[in-house]
Amino acid sequence: MKRVTLLLSLLAISAVPAFGQESTSRIRGTIVSVEGNLLTVATAGENRRITLTDGFRVVSVVTSDLAKLVPGTFVGCAASTEPDGSLRAIEVHIFPEAMRGTGEGHRPYDLGPQGTMTNGTVDTSGLVESTTGHVLTLKYKDGEKKIIVSKDTPIVAYEAADAKALVPGAHVYVIVQRAADGALSAARVNVGKNGLVPPM
Repeated sequence: MKRVTLLLSLLAISAVPAFGQESTSRIRGTIVSVEGNLLTVATAGENRRITLTDGFRVVSVVTSDLAKLVPGTFVGCAASTEPDGSLRAIEVHIFPEAMRGTGEGHRPYDLGPQGTMTNGTVDTSGLVESTTGHVLTLKYKDGEKKIIVSKDTPIVAYEAADAKALVPGAHVYVIVQRAADGALSAARVNVGKNGLVPPM
């Protein structure tokens, strides 16, 4: 009986994040205000207060197009999984050379049914036309993924920016760290330029 009780106790402990452990989440919304290093973002149903860490970066998200998806370009692509198992792009974002390698790989993502995110280098074949659109092959350290990109898929790029771009009403996408006490912090803010809503 004591062994069973001990086992149940260990399982209960293992199901709870370690004390002080942080988790990562994504916040999409509109800037309400910026006061010093405190960014307030309006999301569906509530305002989120995010502390921007020392030396935080600001990156503008700007409109781009299929022609920029040339071989050797490092990009990220959010996609949904089709019934046949193929991947269809929800959006594609092009990284500047200085950000090459950011988040490289393939993993689950929180957009679309069975959403995925693939960050990798455009294959030497570039975009290949097919009956369903263009097929983009992204290569990364442990493999590659083929993703269908339609003419309507939003394609954006990153540009360097600074805190002046963080104005009320601007649309942002922020990857935040959530502390054990619920406090949110971020080291980077992606902000849509000229009213653009970041599609990622």
